[in-house]
Amino acid sequence: MSTDEDAKWLEWVSQQFESIAGEDKEIDLEEFKTALKVKESFFAERFFALFDSDGSGSISLDELLEALNLLIHGSETDKLRFLFQVYDVDGSGSIDPDELRTVLKSCLLENAISLPEEKLDDLTLILFQSADQDNSGSITFQELKEQLERFPEVMENLTISAANWLKPPTIKKKTHTPRYLTPTYWHNNRSKVLFMCCYFCVNILLFTLAAVNHSSLGGWIMVAKGCGQCLNFNCTFIVAFMLRRCLTWLRATFVVHLLPLDHNIFLHELVGYTVFVLTIPHTAAHVINFINKAINPGSYTFWEYLLTLQPGIGWVYGSASVTGILLQLLVCLVLVGSSTFVRKGGHFEVFYWTHLSYIWIWILLFLHTPKFWKWFLAPGLLFVLEKVFGVAASRMGGLYIVEVNLLPSKVTHLVVKRPPSFQYKPGDYVYLNIPVIAKYEWHPFTISSAPEQADTLWLHIRSLGQWTNSLYEYFHLPETAKRQETKRLTQNLKKKHQSQESLFISNGAIANNMDNQIELTSYRPNRSQLGEEVRVSLDGGGSIAAQEVNEIHQLCNIKCYIDGPFGTPSRRIFTSDHAVLIGAGIGITPFASILQSIMYRYRMRKQNCPNCKYSWCETLKDNEMKLRKVDFIWINRDQKFFEWFVSLLTNLEMDQADGEPEGRFLEMHMYMTSALGKSDMKAIGLQMALDLLAKKEERDSITGLRTRTQPGRPDWNKVFQKIEEEKKGKVQVFFCGSPALAKVIKAHCEQFNFKFFKENF
Repeated sequence: MSTDEDAKWLEWVSQQFESIAGEDKEIDLEEFKTALKVKESFFAERFFALFDSDGSGSISLDELLEALNLLIHGSETDKLRFLFQVYDVDGSGSIDPDELRTVLKSCLLENAISLPEEKLDDLTLILFQSADQDNSGSITFQELKEQLERFPEVMENLTISAANWLKPPTIKKKTHTPRYLTPTYWHNNRSKVLFMCCYFCVNILLFTLAAVNHSSLGGWIMVAKGCGQCLNFNCTFIVAFMLRRCLTWLRATFVVHLLPLDHNIFLHELVGYTVFVLTIPHTAAHVINFINKAINPGSYTFWEYLLTLQPGIGWVYGSASVTGILLQLLVCLVLVGSSTFVRKGGHFEVFYWTHLSYIWIWILLFLHTPKFWKWFLAPGLLFVLEKVFGVAASRMGGLYIVEVNLLPSKVTHLVVKRPPSFQYKPGDYVYLNIPVIAKYEWHPFTISSAPEQADTLWLHIRSLGQWTNSLYEYFHLPETAKRQETKRLTQNLKKKHQSQESLFISNGAIANNMDNQIELTSYRPNRSQLGEEVRVSLDGGGSIAAQEVNEIHQLCNIKCYIDGPFGTPSRRIFTSDHAVLIGAGIGITPFASILQSIMYRYRMRKQNCPNCKYSWCETLKDNEMKLRKVDFIWINRDQKFFEWFVSLLTNLEMDQADGEPEGRFLEMHMYMTSALGKSDMKAIGLQMALDLLAKKEERDSITGLRTRTQPGRPDWNKVFQKIEEEKKGKVQVFFCGSPALAKVIKAHCEQFNFKFFKENF
């Protein structure tokens, strides 16, 4: 830091200290814990003891500044010395195995990682053996320093990152050119921008023509008629973006390159907001005109013009004023019910039922204006045909939920018997209706199984709203029964397989010889070979460790209805050279289907030498699959979320040929955001131990995959830079997750000139 920056930093720290310390000008242990925002008291107590240089039981401003100067301005050796003192619990000048185990256990708690005691022992042993070079039975400061120097990324910024009060907040410099005005943005969104320009030009043209045709009636009538003509157009055009079957068909044609079909939801919302905006001047102009008429002697009163049929305004019993007021109220109702707060706030049913007001809006529009039917004829006919066809298709054949698995974090995995005529593409979604949950409600969900899975299709549903919570609770066993079932299954499995670390239960058999797994006939009938296994971790260790069976499995026969399938931007994946799939949380669902389908096609071209174990893959023709490389990135907040699809990902890893000349076809990247980064003092030892154990066992201790789970959030610049350097062809990024993360990733894609596609519902 410069002198000025240092002075500002000291002033900032002093202000933060005063706000925390209070009147006594001292920080005690509890205040320190609050400020440091640590989950586990071990680190707070160790940091506090080291900050409290005089041993008074509290930290003064001078002591705090001295410690912060060391951590922020100090050399690497100073920071390493502080870290060594944290690990040296008894202050003996060396770290013994018990101290290291205590620290690693606290690291696990701080990073929200759950591992069995045996795995903790393995981590302690491998880290201790790696650091104790002279086999003296303890780790000295020099040995710790040499160990850390093997991890250069750790030394880049060794600090206490959770203590965000240690440093002033960094002020991000705004770029001079707004993102929406950059050439890259226009290049990647040219079809969307061109379509929007044409759309607004059409509205301006319609407004102008209508206003000019009524110029003799005065200015307010011109405004009302101009807005009214635009409303006629928009109230029917809004339907075009919800013709899901038509859009799905168009995705398979050349039109997909000309029209922004992937932005249909955004454009639908845009037209909806346009309708609301146009209703305001349209209504206001008529109200002002009524006021002017009411001033004339012998005319009707303002309220008679506005709320009665007496003036005879309109072509159906003079109902234009009354229907106009009702239309304004309904449009406002739909707008409020469609807001993000309602849709994403667990009130989807409010959005669903208020959105059905479009039926009444159309009826009132037929009564309100004599010209609306002309605008409605073509899009309305298509809409009605889609609805009729959808109802007929959803009621044809017997669809039943034959199996239910309740997964961690209230995710319901439905297995639906697939009718022979139901054909879909990877990443497609359907609308689901389950009468026993809600007779008239339909909700969209992505199909998580591959089209190659012939007998069944899967839906993974996260409990976020009233309907999804009702679905989960419907299949949820009472807590007592759940514990009894868990205990029974765990005891039976332990008796049969005491020597195994974990069991993968699937249809027919368990195949993972590389991990020394055994084959076991499943109690689940008719599961596909592409099916997801249930991982049961026993007390002896294993991946995604747990002390009990985490999944509740039920066989059932429940009637359901499905409308679809409908296409998504993910259909473009197979025409990509290099596809990057990014899923956040349950956003992995569409990619579960896509990855299975990709690996099915990959497996079809996989060849094995009859005389040795060498395997390779033949090149597919472009019309079958153009893909040369797939990078799959899964970002989860917590360890338990990886349980949803970890067994599927294990199978995908095993499917790949090991000796491909161009490297691995499918590369996975796992991120756990609740875990602290490798440069954080509260995680550095644990992350080093996990790295060492992963190299030894050739699998990650958190998920059981070969891919090492990375702590924290991805550094998108580094991730995309690496992808760009691989030069596997044109890169296309497909994302499913939160809108906030979508904006971040889209901005980085524009920076690297990658094509970006986002799942929308």
